[in-house]
Amino acid sequence: MAELLRTRAGKPKCCSLPPVAALLVLLVLVVFGAGVLSPGIPMLGTRQGAGEAAGKPTSRQVVTSSRYSASFSNPPSSTLRYLPSSPSGMVHPQPKVLRPSRKDVLVLTPWLAPIIWEGTFNIDILNEKFRLQNATIGLTVFAIRKYVVFLKLFLETAEEHFMVGYRVNYYVFTDRPADVPRVRLREGRRLVVLEVPGAARWQEVSMRRMATLARFCAQRFLREVDFLVCADVDMRFRDHVGVEILSPLFGTLHPGFYGAAREAFTYERRPQSRAHIPRDQGDFYYMGAFFGGSVSEVQRLTTACHQAMMADWANGIEAVWHDESHLNRYLLDHKPTKVLSPEYSWDEQLLGWPAVLKKLRYVAVPKNHREIRGR
Repeated sequence: MAELLRTRAGKPKCCSLPPVAALLVLLVLVVFGAGVLSPGIPMLGTRQGAGEAAGKPTSRQVVTSSRYSASFSNPPSSTLRYLPSSPSGMVHPQPKVLRPSRKDVLVLTPWLAPIIWEGTFNIDILNEKFRLQNATIGLTVFAIRKYVVFLKLFLETAEEHFMVGYRVNYYVFTDRPADVPRVRLREGRRLVVLEVPGAARWQEVSMRRMATLARFCAQRFLREVDFLVCADVDMRFRDHVGVEILSPLFGTLHPGFYGAAREAFTYERRPQSRAHIPRDQGDFYYMGAFFGGSVSEVQRLTTACHQAMMADWANGIEAVWHDESHLNRYLLDHKPTKVLSPEYSWDEQLLGWPAVLKKLRYVAVPKNHREIRGR
């Protein structure tokens, strides 16, 4: 462009201002330049104190672990570095598109829901996300009859490994409230004992669970928590179980069937049952011991399962694995948005510890089923 101008204009001409005009221009620049460039004088159209202090830019926010501890009992498990150049403020390893984190297992369902295994998530990134949501998590457990003996270990290990650093409400459903043990809880966590009737058979306890959860979702859970995790009491937490599991709706792969063909799944096969799944259908077999999601989704799930069980009862049929059979039918029709690997429900006594499982997070407690269920 400069060459074109030179070609058209020919020899450049010098222009000069009269001395008086030059002096006026200089005075204008000095006066207006002081107002625009001086940090001590606010510019036209701005207000000091509206979003920033006088003379102090707020282009970045420095977040420290002490800010977390104001609302949560524990800071993140690892130290994070915050830099002004990072949009999220956190430095973490770069994901490698051509180098998947796990090559030995399926990490994504056909409907694009992640399957959660050790090595497939960065807990620091997830903690940053969920702490911004200021979420409260509810953990429900049924301790009916002599199953109350498992409650102390369940709660103690949950305090050590479950959602550490977050607000948690433990909801214990029991027919023996006086036998609920006293367990020291972290700050921001509370225990709510909800008395419910006992039952003559453990199968009835299992099947009543869906109706009870649906009722309490409507009565209080929707007001008190953001996510609900439904667990069995005869288990213990053995390793980290955190916000990586949270999703609108999640189920857990059954430890006995995660590598099996669908024909081998112990679905309800009788067409008369509302839980019926034909042999040529089914994605996974889900464990009834650990499922959950948002309170509204859990309410829909438990309500649908209860209604299906009542329809079966009216027709004189009981699904082969009770509420777990209906859970599997529901999750076939309403695909979960996240699937947990068997790390989150395992029995080492029966199944050992295969190499595919890098961690055992939530495990069965050794017990005599006949003795416990017969009491």
